[in-house]
Amino acid sequence: MKITNKLTISIDTLLKYDRPGPRYTSYPTAPVWDEDFGPERFKGKIIETNSGKDLPPLSLYFHIPFCFSLCFYCGCHSIITRKRGHTAEYISYLKKEIENISHYIHKDRKVVQLHWGGGSPDFLSPAEMETLYSHITDHFTIDEDAEIGVELDPRETTRDHLKTLKGLRFNRISMGVQDFDPAVQKAVNRIQPEEMTRRFVHWCRDLGFYSINIDLIYGLPYQTVTSFQRTIDTVIDINPDRIAMFNYAHVPWMKKHQKMMKEETLPQGREKLGILKTAIEKFTEAGYVYIGMDHFAKSKDELCTAQKEKTLYRNFQGYTTKAGCDLYGLGITSISMVGNCYAQNQKTLNDYYSTVDAGILATYRGYELNHDDLLRRHIITRLMCDFELTKQDVEKKYGITFDDYFRKELTGLEPFREDGLLILHPDKIEITDSGRTLIRNIAMVFDVYLEVPGREMRFSRTI
Repeated sequence: MKITNKLTISIDTLLKYDRPGPRYTSYPTAPVWDEDFGPERFKGKIIETNSGKDLPPLSLYFHIPFCFSLCFYCGCHSIITRKRGHTAEYISYLKKEIENISHYIHKDRKVVQLHWGGGSPDFLSPAEMETLYSHITDHFTIDEDAEIGVELDPRETTRDHLKTLKGLRFNRISMGVQDFDPAVQKAVNRIQPEEMTRRFVHWCRDLGFYSINIDLIYGLPYQTVTSFQRTIDTVIDINPDRIAMFNYAHVPWMKKHQKMMKEETLPQGREKLGILKTAIEKFTEAGYVYIGMDHFAKSKDELCTAQKEKTLYRNFQGYTTKAGCDLYGLGITSISMVGNCYAQNQKTLNDYYSTVDAGILATYRGYELNHDDLLRRHIITRLMCDFELTKQDVEKKYGITFDDYFRKELTGLEPFREDGLLILHPDKIEITDSGRTLIRNIAMVFDVYLEVPGREMRFSRTI
């Protein structure tokens, strides 16, 4: 697929499709999962997927839930505290969970992707980071070329943290910025001066980290097209390898602290979508490739290479080059994606600790995909990663006649075709450059769970 890397979509078109919808880091999405899928069923799936030959590599995710202060926009599961004493106990339980779960995993399987997220992993001291990483390597084999990443907060991370992480073979750093505007920072309770961020990036480069990512959020209080342009220009000058620019997910029914931000201060309609349009235009003009949805990368980044070669994938950390892995999530609320199932860990420390103490898996809920789920997950994933779908490839893989099986969905794609967001070829579906911005909406056409009677599913807006 030819990528021109230009945005030609109009704000009127964006407004037309601005509605709630999933982010599709999984399909089916989390509201469909249930508690009938518990520890024993997940254990069975782990055993099943660790037998036989030619086993896929592993991806490991560790959730560190602690933060020193609350960002009002946050949609993550975090525990706000200034007491560092919590971490020693938490690490002791992570170590037990590592032992519990690694017992079932074939010893020859290598970890090609390892990620620490949060919360904020820099809540750990450098010594605690070494302790945790040492226990991971005692029970798993980390591949020599593994992608080893961590999410950090420039307000709390010290140079000693970074030196320790570098010594532990971490090679990718992702940092939150969100917006450099002081008024926005005050409104969201995250004061992070530009100089602090620049110093942090300088440390990362000086220590030789392979890749640096900056996170931004649009849709926050007091943001305007003009004010956010200054943030964009600053980020371009800082010159990170990747940029993730997320749409603020306003879900106060789930995250009560979001009510701390006055709703009337949030940019709406044309102003908000103007921020998105301007950001995509400016980043692509500066040489970044618009990978899709919320990701940008330099043209020589492996994300761009993977997209060209159609090996790009999506998991719970977003776009990734590590397709085909079984993903194991450890720590509270972490999500695993193993074989044809999802499994999410307990959501509270007490529940997590008690299950780990009992020597059972910490699974709180999950889901086992059927044939139709796997088929639709494949279609949604390939559309979101490749921005095209060859019907014959799907037919061979899943034993269907595409146009017959998806007759209703092909009709549902017609409005997108009429608006120039995709092209319906006889043999394939091709997303245009403009359609990349609305890929969530296009993917929703193939989601059979969105309109199931009696099931309440609430999502943030797609753009």
